[in-house]
Amino acid sequence: MPAIDDRLAELGLVLPQPLKMPPGTTLPFPWVRVIGQRARFSGHGPTLADGSVAPPLGKVGGDVTVEQGYAAARLTGLAILGSLQRELGSLDRIEAWVHILGMVNSAPGFDRQPSVINGFTDLILEVFGPQVGAHARSAVGMAELPFGIPVEIEGEVMLRPD
Repeated sequence: MPAIDDRLAELGLVLPQPLKMPPGTTLPFPWVRVIGQRARFSGHGPTLADGSVAPPLGKVGGDVTVEQGYAAARLTGLAILGSLQRELGSLDRIEAWVHILGMVNSAPGFDRQPSVINGFTDLILEVFGPQVGAHARSAVGMAELPFGIPVEIEGEVMLRPD
């Protein structure tokens, strides 16, 4: 079993199935696009193990607490890891996390987006360690996110040479 799979098991983490799209929704793009030693991942939201959208839905700082937003960012990280594993075959191919953009569905006046996106960053550092997992990032507030999800994250990783 590869090292990252061992680490996930040690932490008791399970990667979710692919997102179950809401009825009538199609997305004409890949979840992960690999070009050379770079893998860009499209915006993901929080999902449950079966691939369904994870509750709660709504705006952080309104319907959703900072703690629930943090948990949603962590679930979003697991969804991203699942997509990367399906595309790459192994998460051990990741040499470095480069950059992520964390978007938070924010209630008016909410300004704690970095605290929410820490749920993602903390997960990646737990799984990959500081040398591979450290990444540049932005955490921004949005007026709305698809399907009412509280968090969406996109980004890029560098892959080990073949």
